Amino acid sequence: MPIRILMTADPIGGVWSYSMELCRALEPSGIKIILATMGASLSPNQKEESACLSNVQICEGNYKLEWMESPWSDLAAAGNWLLHLEKRFRPDLIHLNGYVHAALPWNAPKLVVGHSCVLSWWRAVKGCDAPVEINGYRDAVKAGLQSSDLTITPSRAMLDALQENYGPLVRTQVIPNGRKLCFDNAEPKEDLILSAGRLWDEAKNIGTLSKVAPLLPWPVCVAGEQKGPSHAKSDGETKSNYNSTIASSGLNGNSEIHYLGRLTPEELVGWYSRASIYALPARYEPFGLSALEAALSRCALVLGDIPSLREVWQDAAIYVHPVDDNALRKALAALISNETLRREFAARAFRRAADFTPEQMANKYLVAYRELSRLQPTKESEVVCAL
Repeated sequence: MPIRILMTADPIGGVWSYSMELCRALEPSGIKIILATMGASLSPNQKEESACLSNVQICEGNYKLEWMESPWSDLAAAGNWLLHLEKRFRPDLIHLNGYVHAALPWNAPKLVVGHSCVLSWWRAVKGCDAPVEINGYRDAVKAGLQSSDLTITPSRAMLDALQENYGPLVRTQVIPNGRKLCFDNAEPKEDLILSAGRLWDEAKNIGTLSKVAPLLPWPVCVAGEQKGPSHAKSDGETKSNYNSTIASSGLNGNSEIHYLGRLTPEELVGWYSRASIYALPARYEPFGLSALEAALSRCALVLGDIPSLREVWQDAAIYVHPVDDNALRKALAALISNETLRREFAARAFRRAADFTPEQMANKYLVAYRELSRLQPTKESEVVCAL
């Protein structure tokens, strides 16, 4: 059984919450984790959160991530840094929350967790295949995935997307994310609609929500950052996730939208507890931790009608086409006007959320770690045969 793991993560989005939840759930098993972070500097809150975990040692490297603008020199430098960390700490296993570094000449077996990808994001958000300018990314991600000893995704939909875009993968597994929140569910709900996420990411589709907000009798509150990480800037223009030009969120000047800014996890939990409805009409969301957090706080869910969210939430949410403003308005209005319906869907979401605990997630990862530790790292010749 591996006892020391070198894991990569970034502090920009849901990968950080996933990593912290997994590390926390692995703590009772005696698993020690060297967490190598890239993409942006840790916030004070993130440093405090990680410091509370006795089994985690943070190593910060402010290198660009593979989806960022012109990342190649940073990726090469990050690769050297990661190999140095392996030599220094001698981990039993490499757990990568990114793709390209799986192709490094690791000594330990390595797994890749696919949280999202540019090609599937582009098709979902833009409605077409990614342009040829993305070919460098495509080739590097494919090389990483084909070098991985195991590929894990949080949903079958995400795994299907990786198989479609980067060829058949030799060894795969779906392990859903898990989440636990600490709050008082006895707090009375308010007449309030909440949404949260990276507002600079078109996939979250906050612009559609902002269009219908003035037509609703309840206020709509939105939490999240409006600007992407500094590494994603080019020529003075902030780029949205995956190098796409940022879409207008529609928040500025809309008196019906209350922009809450970036909140700490504790502050966001307070808003989940207050909100009666959580709206995320996403175009692309391979799993969706924010919806899980909202469900744990007994919010009724109105979600984008996409395969991944239907897979996760089944009959526990109301689904709307991401670009159908009228359908979103009608779904929200129906929940607002019908308390019985609203309570029913809140209860469904809460029951479904009980299937996604950190303990269940950690137990499945422990099995995967145990099986992977018996393998030798994939050789280049084996990768070629798998193509």
